[in-house]
Amino acid sequence: MSNEVANLSLAEATRHEPVLHYAYCVDAGNRPVNHTGDWPEEGRVYPVRLVPSRLEGMPLIHVLGFEGSAPYYNAFGPHRFEVVAEVWLN
Repeated sequence: MSNEVANLSLAEATRHEPVLHYAYCVDAGNRPVNHTGDWPEEGRVYPVRLVPSRLEGMPLIHVLGFEGSAPYYNAFGPHRFEVVAEVWLN
């Protein structure tokens, strides 16, 4: 499975890229009817990956440790999160 759509843990994500982002959920509303899997809570901070989506043509926010099914797995639109920290792991 490509890293663009994989459900990665924190440890797996940092093996692919030496940077970790944390994002604050600002919009948890309007959960799509066909969404299965974990859903963020508004007001919480999550470790995330910022992944440019070739399918959507925009960056998506992948919440690390979340489980979701195809086609988006654990990816959410950028309007739902605000990145609050970037940590380089070198």
